[in-house]
Amino acid sequence: MKAFLLAITTTLAISALYGCTGPSINVPPAFANGWTATPAKKTMRAFRSEQELASYLHELADKQKQDRTRMEAQQAPTANYSADSSVAREKSSDNKDESVTNVQHAGVDEGGIVKLHGDHLVVLRRGRLFTVKIGDGELRPVSAVDAFGPDIDPRRTWYDEMLVSEDTIAVIGYSYERGGTEVGLFRIDREGNLSYRSAYHLRSNDYYSSRNYASRLIGNKLIFYTPLYLYPGSEDPLQSFPAVRRWHKGAKNSEFRRIVSASHVYRPEHEIQSSYGLTLHTVTVCDLAGGDFKCEATAVLGPPGRVFYVSPESVYVWVNDWVRHGNQMSAQSLVYRMPLDGSGPSALGVSGSPVDQFSFLESKDGHLNVLVRSESVGDGMWGAEVAAGEVALMRVPLTSFSDGSEAVPSSNYRKLSQPECVSGQGCSYTFQNRFVGSYLLYGTGSGWGYPQKADRAHLYAVRWDEDEDETGDAHVLSLAHGVDRIEQMGEDAVVVGTDGRDLHFTAVRLGESPEVVFRYTRKGASQGELRSHGFFYKPDGPDSGILGLPISVPGRPGYRHLFEESAKILFLRNESLHLEEVGELAAQPKRAIDDACRASCVDWYGNARPLFARGRVFALLGYEIVEGSLDAGRLHERRRVSYAPQWMQVTRR
Repeated sequence: MKAFLLAITTTLAISALYGCTGPSINVPPAFANGWTATPAKKTMRAFRSEQELASYLHELADKQKQDRTRMEAQQAPTANYSADSSVAREKSSDNKDESVTNVQHAGVDEGGIVKLHGDHLVVLRRGRLFTVKIGDGELRPVSAVDAFGPDIDPRRTWYDEMLVSEDTIAVIGYSYERGGTEVGLFRIDREGNLSYRSAYHLRSNDYYSSRNYASRLIGNKLIFYTPLYLYPGSEDPLQSFPAVRRWHKGAKNSEFRRIVSASHVYRPEHEIQSSYGLTLHTVTVCDLAGGDFKCEATAVLGPPGRVFYVSPESVYVWVNDWVRHGNQMSAQSLVYRMPLDGSGPSALGVSGSPVDQFSFLESKDGHLNVLVRSESVGDGMWGAEVAAGEVALMRVPLTSFSDGSEAVPSSNYRKLSQPECVSGQGCSYTFQNRFVGSYLLYGTGSGWGYPQKADRAHLYAVRWDEDEDETGDAHVLSLAHGVDRIEQMGEDAVVVGTDGRDLHFTAVRLGESPEVVFRYTRKGASQGELRSHGFFYKPDGPDSGILGLPISVPGRPGYRHLFEESAKILFLRNESLHLEEVGELAAQPKRAIDDACRASCVDWYGNARPLFARGRVFALLGYEIVEGSLDAGRLHERRRVSYAPQWMQVTRR
């Protein structure tokens, strides 16, 4: 349950035990149990009928029993596990609104807490939706509604993210009370007024990740990835398959409508070692055109562990299985590719696991590039925060995907430098990685834990688009701080991290040979937000722009952003990688009020964002939106508005 701080602190303790060195294995990895070398089909095989699918699951259940009996007899240790193909992919929306979300891919919007719709900002906060007008030079609250239907009990439900398609707002949440993903649909008109339309309940398990987002939007197509843990031995295993129902008071389970048929359930040709569970990894596509909610799904069978990534072309799901070799257990993985153009899913046998969605890049040269670690467990819950072990870069052509009977050759893995601990200064344990331009960048930092007191660390830069023979070893750049955030800034990068006392922004030029160009230090500060959406860079030229990032008091551990608001948002100007502070927009804690919160009372997805819209600069800080004005290169507060329930007032300076 993500609501318990104990789970966070336990995860941080585990990650500290991992340190920076993890168990040693050989990378590139090999598959000890062998994969077939027979010619493979280009896509996985779907089940032909409900009967064939049910029979397969029952056979799998029998095999699971045999495997468990054998393992118990041997007293073996157990392992811990922390797009609809019929719908053609739409191109990016024709909506001309600016984006206020720091997304991984242009044209693939990600569920977040603030969006721009016409002349209005739309904010999701603590179980409510709000609109604030910014058109015509205004800053004025307009409308507020509950982020759930009038006949829904919001207790034990987390309304985490939203997306906007034309005049429809989709709020995505997970209900522990009702057991599944909830989608609430709301209408927003040109004046910013909100009204509830309907709510839908999708059968799924919890999608939460400390880094990833559950939903994406391409055009009018709302795309979900959700895991669904199966119990093949049940009398009717198909009864728990992905389904959707329209919510109303007194809704019954019998009203669920299956959204994935047997002919849209795929399995790899390689045998699934399912002793530790079986998961239906499901990509659901819902059409929001016209305010409707027509959903269909495609699913693949696999083991529980997962990381998912959405490119403009496909959804990828990387799953980890555990197999026995004598008295030892080892991870064996598959990566599924589920295209958004209507073609069938495919798979490849792989090894290791990505850390998070930023470990992936589907590049324009027709390749999938993935950073993997030998001791990574995926990004479910806080899994991304405990990745450890050796590091490799896998690069494969998309044409190599097939029915899952083939594995990526060892020659397609390039062994990379493993982050090192700083002697005598403790060990930064949280791994960050990002593809920026032609480079893969990675390093370690403090993450959700207490700031690491280290005055030097390393950033590793690797060309992903060339062979190892052409590039040699990774470029190792020395930093005066840990690596807590890696972001793109034009054609280059900025790395944000702490030395335990101060917050640093290091500008990195990504040319023929990457180099550190400049470092800006904000004394006595820490990051106020950890999620990728907390950062935004707004270019205003090929080598210039403004970036914003929430900051907080010095020494604050990362997990405190769940319970404490950011103190302010810091804005820096980039001029050819020279960073200079232009100002800050601060919160006013004395203006905080009791909002009578009924749902989502912990800010799992954050509560502060820098916003650049209509040529203006804003800071979202809890229930306040502060506007700044740039004058002679300096940012000054112009006015602020509170959009909190029952207190909507504007003050000017």
